[in-house]
Amino acid sequence: MDKYLQKSSNNIISLHRYSKRTIAIITDMALCILCTWLAFVLRLEEIVRLNDFILYSALISIVIAIPIFWFFGLYRTIFRYATISLVSTILVSLIIYGLIYFLVIGIYSIHGVPRTIGILQPMILFLAIISSRLGAKYIFTINIKKNSNKKKILIYGAGDAGRQLLIALENSLEFKVIGFLDDDEQLHSRVLLGKKIYSPLKLKNLIVTENINLVFLALPSISRNKRNQIIERLNRYKLIVKTLPSISEIIDGRITISDIKDLNVNDLLNRDEVKPDIKLLNKSINSKTVLVTGAGGSIGSELCRQILKLKPNKLLLLELNEFALYKIYEELIAKNQNLEIIPLLINVQNQKKLEKIFETFNVDTVYHAAAYKHVPLVEKNICEGVKNNVFSTLAIAEAAVKKKISNLVLISSDKAVRPTNIMGASKKLSELCMQGIYNHNNSISTNFSIVRFGNVLESSGSVIPKFKKQIKAGGPITLTHQDVTRYFMTITEAAQLVIQAGAMGKNSEVFVLDMGESIKIKDLIFKMIKLSGFTVKDSKNPTGDIQIKICGLGPGEKLYEELLIGENPQKTSHEKIQKAQDSFIPFDQLKIDLDNLFTLLEDNKVAEVKAMLNKLIPSFQSNSKIVDHIYYEDQLNLKSDNKIVPIKDDKQENVIRIKN
Repeated sequence: MDKYLQKSSNNIISLHRYSKRTIAIITDMALCILCTWLAFVLRLEEIVRLNDFILYSALISIVIAIPIFWFFGLYRTIFRYATISLVSTILVSLIIYGLIYFLVIGIYSIHGVPRTIGILQPMILFLAIISSRLGAKYIFTINIKKNSNKKKILIYGAGDAGRQLLIALENSLEFKVIGFLDDDEQLHSRVLLGKKIYSPLKLKNLIVTENINLVFLALPSISRNKRNQIIERLNRYKLIVKTLPSISEIIDGRITISDIKDLNVNDLLNRDEVKPDIKLLNKSINSKTVLVTGAGGSIGSELCRQILKLKPNKLLLLELNEFALYKIYEELIAKNQNLEIIPLLINVQNQKKLEKIFETFNVDTVYHAAAYKHVPLVEKNICEGVKNNVFSTLAIAEAAVKKKISNLVLISSDKAVRPTNIMGASKKLSELCMQGIYNHNNSISTNFSIVRFGNVLESSGSVIPKFKKQIKAGGPITLTHQDVTRYFMTITEAAQLVIQAGAMGKNSEVFVLDMGESIKIKDLIFKMIKLSGFTVKDSKNPTGDIQIKICGLGPGEKLYEELLIGENPQKTSHEKIQKAQDSFIPFDQLKIDLDNLFTLLEDNKVAEVKAMLNKLIPSFQSNSKIVDHIYYEDQLNLKSDNKIVPIKDDKQENVIRIKN
């Protein structure tokens, strides 16, 4: 019988929605006839045959009931997800139906039909409709529920968000809510929507007695510090933690199962997000023509999203990667079809093309985000990395000055401070280009500014997606060094900082964000493992789930990053943004070296390029040998035939190559 019910319910569920709606209407029509007959049986206190009077009364019932049920949405309800609210909807619709039916049957007094039928039939029909809906819900779900292995969960937070989440999970075939956790002592032991509210101190006992698998954080409005305290407590237990969006993301106040997501790494920052200054955000964007280079990259695309909210007059997207440009363009026009958004495929090293674009579109503000930022890749492709990062900045800056752009913002990196890798050195040289050009032109009308920030969570090349992938695969997680630390910020913060700094910049200043304390990557990995419901496998816990493997610092990497040069950073109008005091090279002198550098890049003179960077940036102290791929092969080709050549591979392990 169970197999037959399950097969039948699956067949019905697989039908097209119009077919299922037709079945529901036919069922209700049959119920109208049946309930009319039952009303006559109860009224006459005997079994009666279907006659013309009964059929006529049933026809009136159908003509009245079906339109009313349709109007109240009874045929749009998915039976297997029906909740208690359906009962109230049916009750309201049947009250209206009953009044109309009684008026027709009772007031107008149809010959041969007792007036009490007008009262009995709606009452019986109400019970029949309720029974049919709940019966359908039972048939469609009972077999699935018998065979499902639901994860038992607790909801942390017994407020509005927690209540809405419980309602959303009421019909979930994946999760079973055991109860609530809440820090408010006045709520402990009380019941909310049939679920008990527990003290977080009882979590350990609940895990054992109820076999809890997950905890859902339904605390969208609390501060990050408070959230971190809760996370730290949950870290003591082997639980998977999921969270709801922040309060700003819950636009209409309704929460569904689809809103539940894995714990966002943003929540693990040791500080609250830096709140933007709305005036600064609007200053260089609102009603202006804005251009973003590298618009398809992590920072560039987020910049575009933030700019879109600030109502520019026009937005130009510059990108060399065709697919990346297509992707961000399609996303933006879907969000705002009224704004003129212009996608342009261009290499931003082309100064003449930039000048043409600036002039043609009357550009006001430029955000230069185009750059190669992946440290290991740039280290292995030195000439292209330096050429793209440095000479695109040079082209942008000179074109901006020539066409009198109002604002130009360079997006730099914390790796530009006392750089140990080519990427950082190239970004530092880019800063020097901006500062040199600005100070070289006495009558310059363009406001230059440079924005320097740390690692962006979950951007392309970030360690966070890599760690997530490794955890999902069961490990091991690769860590360069157990003491390595990094500053982190959210991608939204990064974009907003760039916009605000651009509004404050005038004299090619370097702006940096107060990012709090740097985060130890090993601690971050521990948190990610625990919040994924696993344990760390090490000497103290050999039976753990995920192992952490120390693989050593890669070429150009260092243990920690810095954000400032100099000991006396200046304050700005924004309490979380400071100005660094950096020295610069006069552009007359810098231009000669840049011309020589360009020649070396064109000839792919890798060693000479690195030497030139050392000359221009005294603080540049490379911590690795040259691992550029082309340079590598060139060195091998210089060796005599059949000679054994010892070299180092990317992991610094000894390799023997034999050249024939």
